[in-house]
Amino acid sequence: MNVRTRESALRNGVYRRLLTAQVVSLAGTGLATVALGLLAYDVAGGGAGRVLGTVFAIKMVAYVVVAPVAHALVSRLPRRAVMVAADVLRAAVAVMLPFVDQVWQVYLLVFVLQAASAVHTPTFQAAVPDVLPDVRQYTQALSFSRLAEDLEMVLSPMLAAALLLVVPHDALFWGTAIGFGASAVLIASIAIPRAAPPSGGGHGFDELPFGARVRHGAALMWRIRALRPVLALNLAVAAGGAFVLVQTVVIARETFGQGNDVVALLLAVNGAGSMTAALTLPRVLGRMTERRVMLGGSAVLAAATLLVPLALGSGSTGLGLAAVGVLWFAVGLGWACTEVPFGRLVVREVPEAERPAVFAAEFSLSHACWLVTYPLAGWLGAVGLGPTALLLAVVAAGAVVAGARLWPATAAVTAA
Repeated sequence: MNVRTRESALRNGVYRRLLTAQVVSLAGTGLATVALGLLAYDVAGGGAGRVLGTVFAIKMVAYVVVAPVAHALVSRLPRRAVMVAADVLRAAVAVMLPFVDQVWQVYLLVFVLQAASAVHTPTFQAAVPDVLPDVRQYTQALSFSRLAEDLEMVLSPMLAAALLLVVPHDALFWGTAIGFGASAVLIASIAIPRAAPPSGGGHGFDELPFGARVRHGAALMWRIRALRPVLALNLAVAAGGAFVLVQTVVIARETFGQGNDVVALLLAVNGAGSMTAALTLPRVLGRMTERRVMLGGSAVLAAATLLVPLALGSGSTGLGLAAVGVLWFAVGLGWACTEVPFGRLVVREVPEAERPAVFAAEFSLSHACWLVTYPLAGWLGAVGLGPTALLLAVVAAGAVVAGARLWPATAAVTAA
């Protein structure tokens, strides 16, 4: 393989369509996130954080419960069919959301929507390294995927702010449905490699009892020493990220008395920080170990969360908003630095046939952390934003310390 090909993941046509599908579906998801936040504020005013905390907790329950179970159920099915079916289901749910008139209906539809995502996302993650077996191309793909995820926090809020000038917020859910539908069409148009069969002797994954298949990925993550720190660092990301996602609308609208455009702008700044990291990480990971990048990123995120009370307590609205923007950028930067290198660890440390189980387990376990931090950010935030930020910063810092202890420097491997 020549150097030019190795340097460009986008030269692979199958990957280009997979990435495009991810971009359009995440853009639609971002519109739904904004619409849910504004709907919560319409219903609860300053208590919107409690409503969003509950909605996001339901989302995490779907992820935690469904991801490992779904992997055990669909492991024998073609990946393309699984992802297309999940997209179709997500589009159908998005079409229903503008017509609900009861809170329980919203909760039910959010659960179904996120359950489908819990099937789609790990399947997508496991397919990419098979489409791009070259480690340098795969490293680029990890950053591209992170950039696509940042659309939820950068382009989607900006697009939502523009659309809200001419349409009601519930109309944003139609954009979500269009995104999922486009993703289904793109994925249906490509051939995705089947998962590799297990190597060596013994029973394959599909031959294990159902319960063992559900637990398999988590057990692998704990057995493989290089993956143990990820379990702790996921909690650091969830602590800082939950405060940003749940309380931005309250900070902008209540603390500083601003409009929906400022809500969207602050979320976009957070995404810009993540995007900045994603753009630079392919080069950074060529010179630094995953350990240094991931621990450093989580430490930056924890420090930024710790400084939130100072920003909220400033006497000037302009100064306070600027300080919050800087901190939101830092949280996004640390967030991406902590999450993006995980795929490289999996490719290096986990046998090819076991990777789908590990991706599904990490998806579930990481969102278990969010299941804890979302309600904390939402319900405690109604009592006081400053103390809530301090508590979540302490949680994040403790997770960083635990990650460092689980990941001794002598075990670090320099990236290729």
